[in-house]
Amino acid sequence: MNKEWFKLVIAAFFEVGWVIGLKHAESVLAWSGTAVAIYVSFYLLIASGKKLPVGTSYAVFTGLGTAGTVLAEIFWFGVPFQWIKVLLILFLLSGSAGLKLLTDSQKKEESETI
Repeated sequence: MNKEWFKLVIAAFFEVGWVIGLKHAESVLAWSGTAVAIYVSFYLLIASGKKLPVGTSYAVFTGLGTAGTVLAEIFWFGVPFQWIKVLLILFLLSGSAGLKLLTDSQKKEESETI
């Protein structure tokens, strides 16, 4: 995984943080942490989007963020586990992974033709 994809994964991690913060923040400190997570998340998304295809970047970002948020709800906030939810998340992540693989193979083909 190159540096731009790593930035995107870290951006998705911070996305999970600010989404949880929007729902559960009750103090100034928690709201400040939420604001920082929003800033870091979008900063890294924009930074990675300068070198990666924007559509693919955004799809991977939202897919990982959605999966992380649902898993955080299950593990930390007592939302009941449902197999159908896990199956749908896996389906979502497989689409995001497919976009990443397709992008990587297109770059390889372009570099071979040059």
